[in-house]
Amino acid sequence: MLTATEIQEKVNAYIASLPYERRPKSLYDPIEYVLAAGGKRIRPSFVLMAYNLFHDDVDRILPVATALETYHNYTLLHDDLMDKADMRRGRPTVHKKWDDNTAILSGDTMLVLAYEHLAKCDTKYLKPALDLFTETALEVSEGQQFDMEFETRNDVAEEEYIEMIRLKTSVLLACALKMGAVVAGASDADANALYAFGEKVGLAFQLQDDLLDVYGDPKVFGKAIGGDITSNKKTFMLINAFNRADAGTRAELERWTTATEFDPAEKIAAVTEIYNRLGIDKLAEQRIKEYFEQSRQHLDELSVSDDRKAVLREYTERMMNRKK
Repeated sequence: MLTATEIQEKVNAYIASLPYERRPKSLYDPIEYVLAAGGKRIRPSFVLMAYNLFHDDVDRILPVATALETYHNYTLLHDDLMDKADMRRGRPTVHKKWDDNTAILSGDTMLVLAYEHLAKCDTKYLKPALDLFTETALEVSEGQQFDMEFETRNDVAEEEYIEMIRLKTSVLLACALKMGAVVAGASDADANALYAFGEKVGLAFQLQDDLLDVYGDPKVFGKAIGGDITSNKKTFMLINAFNRADAGTRAELERWTTATEFDPAEKIAAVTEIYNRLGIDKLAEQRIKEYFEQSRQHLDELSVSDDRKAVLREYTERMMNRKK
C-alpha cells in the first residue's frame, strides 16, 4: 500500500511529464499552465487510493487518474470565466492571462483530452469507465446550471442546495473513487460503496467550505474570509438564514444582499452577526458531522481489510480537519 503522499507525488510527476506536442502551441499552453498550477489533486488521488485497495500496481492507471484531474481543471477554467474571477491558486486565470476565447477553446480541448486519457484504461473496463465518466460530467454541468439559477432566488430550500452541491461537487469525488474500483475489477458492491462514500465526503467538504468562508482562519483556510458574503453567493449559510429569518431579519438580509455600495468589512460583520443570531453556524456543523458519519459507514461496508482502508480513511479525515 502506498501512502497518500506517495500517491500525490506519483500524480504530480505524471502530470508534469505529459507532452504537449500538438499545434498550435497557443491552444495547449493554457492547458499546461492550468495543470502545472497544482492544487490538492484530490480527485486523481482518490482514483489511485481506491484502486490501491485492491491492487498494488497503481502506475498502470495514472492516465485514468489524470483524466479526472484534467476534467476537473477544465470545469475550473470555465467557472473562472463565468465568474469573471481574476485569480486561481495565486496566479492569473486563463481568461485574464490570455483572453475569453482562449479560455473557452482551451477548456473545451481539456474535456477532449480527459476522454483521451480515460481511453487508455484496460479495454475490458473501458465501457463502464466511459459510462461513469460521461454521466458524471453531465451531472456536474447540471449542478452548475442550478447554481447559476439560484443566484436570482431568495427562496432556495436547503434540500435544493444539497442536491446542487451533490451534482456540482460531490459526484466527481464519488466518480473518482468508483472509477478506481471499476478499473481494478472490484465487485459492484464495493464500487457502489466507494461511490456513496465519496458522495457523502463531498457534501461534508462543501458545507465545511461554506462554514469556513465565514468563520475560518485565513492563515489556515488559505484565503480571505467573507468572500461569499460580499459576493452574495448562495451558500448553505445564506440560504438557511433566509429560510429561518423572521420578517425583520429577512429585511435586514435583503438590504445587505441588494446593496450596490457597501463597506465589505461592515457587510461581513453584519451578515455574520445574523448567522450567529439564527444559529446557522451550529446548523452547518451538525450537517457536516452527519454527512461525514454517513461516509464512514459506507467505507465500513467495503469488503477489504481495515488495514487497506487506512490510507483512504486518514486522507479524508485530514481533508475534514480544516479548522476555524
